[in-house]
Amino acid sequence: MLILGIDPGTAITGYGVIELKGNKFSAIDYGAIKTKANVDLQLRLKDIYIDLNQLIDTYKPDHLAVEELFFNKNVRTALSVGHARGVILLAGANHNLVLGQYTPLQVKQAVVGYGRAEKGQVQQMVKNVLGLPKIPKPDDVADALAVAICHAHSYKLNYSISSMEEY
Repeated sequence: MLILGIDPGTAITGYGVIELKGNKFSAIDYGAIKTKANVDLQLRLKDIYIDLNQLIDTYKPDHLAVEELFFNKNVRTALSVGHARGVILLAGANHNLVLGQYTPLQVKQAVVGYGRAEKGQVQQMVKNVLGLPKIPKPDDVADALAVAICHAHSYKLNYSISSMEEY
């Protein structure tokens, strides 16, 4: 299973492509889509959309896992991140990817085993699970990889449960 995990943002959108074979995770690629400051929102969204489509065309993932928007005190930031999520979901839909959306609490629970884990704990587990030499930076990249790991666990669990229900 090949999963593209995304931590959406208008300035920095973290991404991580992971593969799950059996119970073994491996990182295929990870990084950040960065947009220029002081550029109109629609142009930043266009850049995110174009770069994301290139990633999808390059790696041909089966699944897209996206972090859900959590309530933010800054409404303007929340709205712009919502716009970024929209173009990300559109790119996934245009490529017929299986979609998973997860809250930060769900991601922490899946990766660390504790929904109130600190960011550093999540980052360390991402490094360990994927066998990386160091914690990916910026934080958005580690978050994207964590979302992908969360999706792998959730999808396997849901698939196992649905398979058992058939019997």
